[in-house]
Amino acid sequence: MQRALLIVDVQNDFCPGGALAVPQGDQVVPVINRLLDRFPLVLSSQDWHPAQSRHFERWPVHCVQESQGAALHPDLQADAIQVRLYKGTGQADDGYSAFEATNLDLAQTLHQAQVDHLYIVGLATDYCVKATALDAIKAGFDTTVVLDAVAAVELTPGDGINALQAMSNAGVRLTHSSAL
Repeated sequence: MQRALLIVDVQNDFCPGGALAVPQGDQVVPVINRLLDRFPLVLSSQDWHPAQSRHFERWPVHCVQESQGAALHPDLQADAIQVRLYKGTGQADDGYSAFEATNLDLAQTLHQAQVDHLYIVGLATDYCVKATALDAIKAGFDTTVVLDAVAAVELTPGDGINALQAMSNAGVRLTHSSAL
């Protein structure tokens, strides 16, 4: 059995200057880059919305397929990513969790690679990281969120802390990169 690193939505539109920026979202990139060589399998998820999506009734237009905003952050060492997952690809598809990817089945991919422990990093703690971590637990994976490699949107103050508490209550481990 082995472990894998899943980078959730470290995309331009979720970083400062983007359409739906996470405050200091770009600060997770150096931490993630330092972790890459510690995992035999590195995956990433990306919001990949069509130009017309029900998702944009709730959120500003962001991460439209093939746009610069949908691209991974330019400082992320993307050449280390072996598997890319695209989510939110339908007109009525929110795609918060990487387990909702439409281009492949994440749970099946992890099982085929004999992954038993999934480490999650990325954006945003209170939405896509949380949804992905909770789905990982439901799918039977030991799951750890790396605290200094995630950042929250915080639409309401405390959303990030509340998300971490919900994940911990569900069985997700929380750690810092220095412990890996």
